[in-house]
Amino acid sequence: MKKIAQTDAIFENVFRENQTSDDNPKSLRLSIDSKAKVKIGNLSRNGKARTLEPKAADDHDTAWQAVLVPFGILNTDTNQLSIYLGQSAETSDFIVDCLTTGWDDHQSHYPELDEWVIDLDRGAATRSDRTQFIKRMVELSQAIGLRIRLIYYPPYHSKYNPIERCWAALENYGNGAILDSVEAAVQWATHMTWKGIAPTVQLVDPIYEKGIKVLPEELERYQPFWHRSKTLSKWDITIVPA
Repeated sequence: MKKIAQTDAIFENVFRENQTSDDNPKSLRLSIDSKAKVKIGNLSRNGKARTLEPKAADDHDTAWQAVLVPFGILNTDTNQLSIYLGQSAETSDFIVDCLTTGWDDHQSHYPELDEWVIDLDRGAATRSDRTQFIKRMVELSQAIGLRIRLIYYPPYHSKYNPIERCWAALENYGNGAILDSVEAAVQWATHMTWKGIAPTVQLVDPIYEKGIKVLPEELERYQPFWHRSKTLSKWDITIVPA
């Protein structure tokens, strides 16, 4: 298995910070990640459906009507899974908008909360040096008035992020189903369960522009709220609202 020099230290940090969050009634731990894009069309998806007659799919998966970007938020306290199906690109704006929507839907359940602890990996849209991600996450922290901890898993080991097991359950549930419409994909996601709980599923309509960067002079306004660990500067970030 691939490792970098800091892999063991990053894992130790993940375990320690997750345990601290789980023991703190004013801390909510979330696990987030995006699943591989789902092509919408009469495509076989390399699976087999459990029906008496096999479903007819196109011989070559070269034509599709749409592409969905699944993004998930797993509440590790309640095992509630929220799935957002983007119809554009996986960007920092898309991810932060989903986090914002999720909080708007569930904040009434957590009136005494002080912080989020978010387990994630260093994907292209969520790297701790992605300027638009820094800007949007600081703005989110200020808007909701919570400290946000970003606890990254080491590279090549994202499969240990809890939400990855949800994606595996979703694929097993689908069992090669043909997703020939956006509505079929929504139903596919809605009808699976994670630990006996049905997920909440939402379509995300906005079209997100890729490659947005924040200029250095603007980024300076956000840096005072973005604190990096002294020993794991890429892998442990604390965002303070004020």
